[in-house]
Amino acid sequence: MKQYDVAVIGAGPAGLSCAIHAAVPGRRILLLEKNSAPGNKLLLAGSGQCNFTHAGDIHDFPAHYGDHGKFLKPALFSFPNQALTAFFATRGLGTETDANGKIFPETRKSADVLAALVKECGQRGIDLHCAEPVTGVSHATGEFEITTPKATYPCPVLVITTGGASYPGTGSTGDGYRFSAALGQPVTDIAPALTPLRIGSFPFAALSGMSFEHLHFSVWRAGKKIADRTGDVLFTHLGLSGPGILDASRDIRAGDEVRLSFAGNLGRGEFAADLAKRIEENRAWQLSTLLAAYPIPERLNRKLLALSAIPADIRCSHFSAAQRSKLIANVTEFPLIVTAPGDFSVAMVTRGGIALEHVNQKTMESKIVPDLYFAGEVLDIDGDTGGYNIQAAFSTGFLAAASIRKRWECR
Repeated sequence: MKQYDVAVIGAGPAGLSCAIHAAVPGRRILLLEKNSAPGNKLLLAGSGQCNFTHAGDIHDFPAHYGDHGKFLKPALFSFPNQALTAFFATRGLGTETDANGKIFPETRKSADVLAALVKECGQRGIDLHCAEPVTGVSHATGEFEITTPKATYPCPVLVITTGGASYPGTGSTGDGYRFSAALGQPVTDIAPALTPLRIGSFPFAALSGMSFEHLHFSVWRAGKKIADRTGDVLFTHLGLSGPGILDASRDIRAGDEVRLSFAGNLGRGEFAADLAKRIEENRAWQLSTLLAAYPIPERLNRKLLALSAIPADIRCSHFSAAQRSKLIANVTEFPLIVTAPGDFSVAMVTRGGIALEHVNQKTMESKIVPDLYFAGEVLDIDGDTGGYNIQAAFSTGFLAAASIRKRWECR
């Protein structure tokens, strides 16, 4: 059996990045993957087009990871988005950026991103063992022992890059949390993130597929506003989705109320005043015609009138104060009760994971178990849509590898 210097569990972007950047002459790297091929979840990224990072200033990235962005700064700055795109460019894979700043491979194929990474592993002599799931890890002898159905590998350095628990069909089933807990590493509670919201008795189910750019919405819990957001929103058969909702979902719980505003840039008071002015000036018009002046699709207009118990053909001259009050509330703050955020089968990432206070943010090494490192989604990190999560995986994988190399140089 070969003696390895580093064992990496999980061949997603974090594990591949770590293995590639830890591979230096004279050092043997083992990369273990439970699936029959690496990068299953990476292949799904961006609907198969692989939006793997964002074109924004790297100094703005931490704000896209909620409360945990500060932890990621050393990793993001050590291997920023420009370094990642350069990595692929020097290996023959150019990139292109869309109007929203999302960066894709120029081929728009996740498989090409994965192929470049796997090829690099081969060229650097990394032993990539697929279809070899890890069944247990221990540290009782002073060295790590990684057990699989095929062998037990003793190794002085272990990196856990197994991802989270979202999209379990890709192999992300929370293995890393169990391995970490077995080694004495604290793990927080986990939950789905970047996930759609299920709405009880969703009144807009018939409008499934309707989308809104830069829609304002607020989130309320127990009568108190906890968030004010603007983002793209999509109606589904079961509730709400779209980038704006997905990004907000990390902080939304069952029982919360989401209030949608369809009045564009107008707040409730502004919309009420503007509506009153238009009604006064056009009293002979049908209300539905007047509402067409606002950025509200016609089908939604009709639905809002029905939900407000207002006849579709009512004229402004017959529009009562009670009806006006109800319509204003529904247009500017339509209330929807969240039955539950989508589960792990539809969530893009996992909220929670390896507790960050027990990991050195400058090295990705455990503060509890020496020579144990973490990278990627297994950590308690979840970012916004737009390439931020994959960038974090590559960056934390790089930083863990750089830290390991530095320790080799010092020993």
